[in-house]
Amino acid sequence: MNISTANLSPLASLLFGVLILIFPKFLNYLIAFYLIIVGVIGLGILGG
Repeated sequence: MNISTANLSPLASLLFGVLILIFPKFLNYLIAFYLIIVGVIGLGILGG
């Protein structure tokens, strides 16, 4: 399976959803990290 920006978002959402269930205190940090990564990929700075 090749990981590209098309399937990175659903994988990240699944991972963060599980982490939020396990560690609800870290919700703000997980959302912030996710938004930063998606923004950087969306701008084309990171990745293809």
